[in-house]
Amino acid sequence: MRLHRLTVTAFGPFAGSETVDFDALASGGLFLLRGATGAGKSSVLDAVCFALYGETPGARRATRLRSDHADPKRLTSVELELTLGGRRLQITRLPEQRRPKKVGTGTTVERAQTLLREWVADAGDGAPGWRGLSKSHQEAGEEIHRLIGMNREQFCQVVLLPQGDFARFLKADSEERGKLLRRLFDTERFQHVEAWLAEQRRGQEAAVQSGRRRLRDLVSKAEQAAGPDAEPAGGWMPAEEDDAVPAAGVLGWAAVLRSDATERLTIAEAALADAESAQRTAQEHRAAAEELAGHQRRHREASGLAERLAGFEAAAAADRQRLAAAQEAVGVESALRLRESASEALRRARQAELRHREALSGAGGEGRGLAGADAAGLAQAELRLRAEVVRLEAARAEERRCAELAGEQRSLTDEQRAVEERAEEAEDWLGEFEGELSRLEHQHAEARAATVKVEQLDDRRTELTVRQGAAQERDGLRAEIAEAEPRVADLRTIALDAREYSLDLRDRRLRGMAAELAEQLRAGEACRVCGSPEHPAPAESAPDSRVGAEDEERARLAQADAEQVWAEAERALTTLRVREATAAGAAGPDTADALARLLAVLEREHHEARHTAEALGLVEQEITRLSQDRARRVEELREAKERAAVLSDRLLALGTERQTLAARVAAARGEAVSVADRAAALTRLTEAVAATAIAARAHADASARLREAEDELRGAATTAGFPDAAAALAVLLPRGERELLEARLERHRAETSAVRRELALPELAEAAGRPPVDLSAVAAALGAATERLGRAHADHAAARERCGALTAIGRQLTGLAAELAPALDRYGRINRLAALTAGTSTENRLRMRLESYVLAARLEQVAAAASDRLVRMSGGRYTLVHSDDRGTGGKRSGLALRVVDAWTGTERDTATLSGGESFFASLSLALGLADVVTDEAGGMPLDTLFIDEGFGTLDEQTLEEVMDVLDGLRERDRAVGIVSHVADLRSRIPAQLLVRKGRHGSTLAPAGREDA
Repeated sequence: MRLHRLTVTAFGPFAGSETVDFDALASGGLFLLRGATGAGKSSVLDAVCFALYGETPGARRATRLRSDHADPKRLTSVELELTLGGRRLQITRLPEQRRPKKVGTGTTVERAQTLLREWVADAGDGAPGWRGLSKSHQEAGEEIHRLIGMNREQFCQVVLLPQGDFARFLKADSEERGKLLRRLFDTERFQHVEAWLAEQRRGQEAAVQSGRRRLRDLVSKAEQAAGPDAEPAGGWMPAEEDDAVPAAGVLGWAAVLRSDATERLTIAEAALADAESAQRTAQEHRAAAEELAGHQRRHREASGLAERLAGFEAAAAADRQRLAAAQEAVGVESALRLRESASEALRRARQAELRHREALSGAGGEGRGLAGADAAGLAQAELRLRAEVVRLEAARAEERRCAELAGEQRSLTDEQRAVEERAEEAEDWLGEFEGELSRLEHQHAEARAATVKVEQLDDRRTELTVRQGAAQERDGLRAEIAEAEPRVADLRTIALDAREYSLDLRDRRLRGMAAELAEQLRAGEACRVCGSPEHPAPAESAPDSRVGAEDEERARLAQADAEQVWAEAERALTTLRVREATAAGAAGPDTADALARLLAVLEREHHEARHTAEALGLVEQEITRLSQDRARRVEELREAKERAAVLSDRLLALGTERQTLAARVAAARGEAVSVADRAAALTRLTEAVAATAIAARAHADASARLREAEDELRGAATTAGFPDAAAALAVLLPRGERELLEARLERHRAETSAVRRELALPELAEAAGRPPVDLSAVAAALGAATERLGRAHADHAAARERCGALTAIGRQLTGLAAELAPALDRYGRINRLAALTAGTSTENRLRMRLESYVLAARLEQVAAAASDRLVRMSGGRYTLVHSDDRGTGGKRSGLALRVVDAWTGTERDTATLSGGESFFASLSLALGLADVVTDEAGGMPLDTLFIDEGFGTLDEQTLEEVMDVLDGLRERDRAVGIVSHVADLRSRIPAQLLVRKGRHGSTLAPAGREDA
């Protein structure tokens, strides 16, 4: 990675646009960024980090990016040109910032922007140029991260070697050093391995504990299945903490239970067989008794029924004689129904003819004369009347045409009147057009002026509204702050009291620790402190002054809770103060009431202006509509005049045609109101004559059919052997009554035959001669046998279920014993491996976790790379080495650094180095770490490095040695930028960039030795 050009605008201390040409500065390999303290030397590095990652280095992430000296209209931006992976890129970033509105007053938020471009040989027009790659923050960040291979924290530690960070890293303990190395080398996967092993250990432990619980559950189930009389498990069960599989005694105990259950099942089966035999015998006795009782009951019922049937014999003979006579008269029945139907038809035909003749007589005129005519006369009159109706149809058509002409004349007259009215209305409207147009144009000018005023008032109202809201928020926050400050002070006092109480308890417990340890001593057991099994004078404590671990823990938790509540209240108060300061800045010096009054006056002006401006659209619409109405009115006037002339000609023609038709219609109408009325009257008369003729013919036909039916009835009676029809009708029965009589006689015959067959059965006669059966005694005997059988079944089922349950449990016990053995083996192996990786195992002598082991290997590489440079910087005296020594207080080992002093031949802690020695040791460590991280990130060459401050602690000789080492970095074609204000560096480094500070912001300018 090589930097080429950096341009910053309104960034940090730089009010305007400043450009850094890194190609020119780095041509000699070393260049110096110098300037007064606070001028903005580190801000150049901040700009590089912001361009690449969208954020400044960690120590200055909360710093405001926008320059306080910049023109409000100038946007903050950073543009960086660099080469990454052989590609020349340009990155432009603008942070989120406020800017003045382009229209009106006030400010608005300008969103953050990112632009990534690449220099290509063909930018689209055949010439080289910049080609856009992305405008997305996420896409640009991912592409840059892919090319660099390092995240922001790694980049800041490797490329922007920061002030003081590596001195802290050099002298830090293993925990703090591990935090940085974790971020730089991304060893999270080894943490995942440790967590996975711990999770597997917990899972295997849970499986083993589950197996033990299952074993105890199976033993409990076996005891429950065997019953209270079985031998209990007793001492066969293994202890809770025993890792062995169940002993063979448990399986033997289960086998004894199964044998006992099998014997009890054999006894139950024998008892069940005996009970089943007794129950079958009782069932056979009950079946024989029930059969005998049934035969006796059937014989009694048949004898009683025979007596009842003998009493009905006389009535059955009379019914048979009556049915025979009725069957002989059946032949007359159909002829009788035919005569009755003909008689009813004649009656209806006579009534219909009478009704139609009365209706014809009531029609008057010609109809009264035709009421007494016979059927032939009525038929001739119908033909004559229908011919007359046909002749009137033509006259009806002319009458309808005459009515249509009258309607058309009225319609045309109305239309002519409406056309004349429209023409008159159009002429009047055109006369008023010019005055209305002039009035609307005046309103239009007033509305346009009000629209401009509304736009001006909108911006002013928005500003006042924002300020009023901020003023109200400011006043509310001040009240909240006034209420919160005493509460925070009280919480601080409570937290301090809790801390003092906790410290007091800890001190008291430490003073009584000897007595607490003495209470744990047991005769003959080794002391945990000195290892002696003898305890001649154990310490004692007074009961009232005793402080236990529980008391100390409760005090510590109370202290932590109180401090947390205080810290949260303090953070809330700080937030309120920040919000109040922000609101006060936005509100300005005016009070909320003053702003409200200004806003009310502005609202009234805005309302009046808006009311006037709202009419602009309506007025424009009215002017447009008025112009369209004028064209429409002129066209209407022309069309109305033309239509009026056409209507006059048409009305004259219709009047002549109507007079001709009216004369012909009057002749056809006669005395009737209209031809249609005349035709309708004739049609009704024709229909009445036709209906009367039909009724007369139907009456004659019905009389003939009645005479034929009476002749057929007399012939049927004679054929059946009756003297006349009346004799046959006297004995005739309806069909339903005959069918009922036949069914009753058949039923009597069938019941008599059935009773005779029943009484003739020998088994019924034999049963009738025997004494009655006692069914209750037989049922009681069967009930006792059934109850005995039920108890035998229950005992047998229980014994069989017991055997099955104990057999199944035995199989489960055998399987579980075989299953637990490999589970315990797996648990032992995974437990040992998890303890080793977590550093808690006694086999892990250094108590080093897996991740610490990997980081220790990386630290060894860093120490080796740093020592190459440290030997040169220190004149061959110092070398950095990695140490596995355990820390004090039981801390884990693996990330310790030691410095080897070649003058004394000893190793000592890095904290013993002096200020200047700490600087060049830290610088060596930083450069070594940069090399290792670069190789870890994929070998991306880092052609540009920055070293920020620290040279002021070096003497002249050491500075010379350090400069020789830095100058040697150019062997890898690197450019090294030194950020410092040390005067000696100005004469040593020819390429310089001067940062000047002033009242209106800082500026950048190239400088040389002569500017020193």
